[in-house]
Amino acid sequence: MTNLEAVIERIEKARLAYDRKAIVKLVAASKYVDDKAVKALYLEGQRAFGENKIQDMKAKASSLEELPIEWHFIGRLQTNKINMLLETKPFLVHSVDSYETALEINKRAKAKNMVVNSLLQINSAREDTKAGVMPETASEEYSKIISELSNIRLKGVMTIGAHTDEQEVIQKSFEECHTIFDKLKKDGAVICSMGMSSDFELAIASGSNMLRVGSILFKN
Repeated sequence: MTNLEAVIERIEKARLAYDRKAIVKLVAASKYVDDKAVKALYLEGQRAFGENKIQDMKAKASSLEELPIEWHFIGRLQTNKINMLLETKPFLVHSVDSYETALEINKRAKAKNMVVNSLLQINSAREDTKAGVMPETASEEYSKIISELSNIRLKGVMTIGAHTDEQEVIQKSFEECHTIFDKLKKDGAVICSMGMSSDFELAIASGSNMLRVGSILFKN
């Protein structure tokens, strides 16, 4: 069994336990591997890949341009890299961490006559080391971006689970994000991006419908 098959089997088991009708999408986080490893996983059937650094995403997208890969940007976004990000035409930007960031993306996207599909990052773990809007203001920020910025199309929310070994604490951070996602469905939210290699089953049990899994897919 390949790494991809093993991960898909675990996703399926968690998905069926949560809700048989749920659809969970896998984004392969490829930040630690080269374009050859991305191509190998693509040939196994994986189509969506996520990069943390814009320059890496641009290089890999260019090297693999013959493949119709769906590129996701999942890292922290620096304002001075937004133009480079837009050049790669990302399928989805997971890490819009504030209204200010959204404003900068919108400004540059408008100049290029582009609309950027994005997720609002929520710091549901309330950790100083993490980016994202606080849960208390997330709905308000989401609505503000939707109503004021026409070149960003918010498709939902993203969070990173609490940095701890305590499963209950991680689950609480996921559940808080999912509660906000539920409230935002009336505003068109369809994606709840939660869960990485160490906690994706817990994320699915908390309602995630998009995972960002890396190390366990690419391990030797």
